[in-house]
Amino acid sequence: MFVDDDNVLDRDFVETCVRVADEKPFLGAWSGQCRPEFEEPPPEWTRRYWGNLVIREFDGEEWSNLPRLPDTMPCGAGLCVRRAVAQRYLDLHESGRRPVQLDRAGGSLMSGGDNDLAACACDLGLGVGLIPALRLTHLIPPERLTERYLAQLTHAIYYSATMLDAARGIDPPTRGFAGSIADLLRLLRVGPRHGRIAAAAQAGRRAAARQLAKTQPRVSSSSNRAGLPHA
Repeated sequence: MFVDDDNVLDRDFVETCVRVADEKPFLGAWSGQCRPEFEEPPPEWTRRYWGNLVIREFDGEEWSNLPRLPDTMPCGAGLCVRRAVAQRYLDLHESGRRPVQLDRAGGSLMSGGDNDLAACACDLGLGVGLIPALRLTHLIPPERLTERYLAQLTHAIYYSATMLDAARGIDPPTRGFAGSIADLLRLLRVGPRHGRIAAAAQAGRRAAARQLAKTQPRVSSSSNRAGLPHA
């Protein structure tokens, strides 16, 4: 069970975690609700980004065996995993099959290690899920609600998500010319503040694509003509 230093667990959190483990043997990773406690009243314009701050409130239980489905993917705050799932994640890193480090260190806002860990449940034929009875409070200081911080966080989230998708064999979405024009129009429509944060998301995705282009193995044109699969 993983708990951040800005999380306050409900008194029955551990008991509920154990109960879920016993009653739902098909789940390999799960988390619950993350209710916010703001040090200062947050500006209303920030509400659309609260999900990026790991604020999550819901009513019903949800689970699936799809490792990158947002509606059922557990979050790192209060993440519960079975030992076999944690061992799978460790093996990926120790064997070199997960060369990218997605967990935060120092001042980095990189993320995705929790998603990768939870997704290891699906690697083992287990599911991932969200349990409303599992509750904690997330303490949020005012500096995490500034435009600057939210733009930096959004950039890091989109960069990390693209890198994680690549590590798990998921092709990134292709935008093309029409998609790029649609993105530009969307930025113009949402206003300067939201436009800058949306631009940070696009920049994070592009930065990851450039990094992947540098590190992924190249395939010769003769191999392509021969119909051989890409490396």
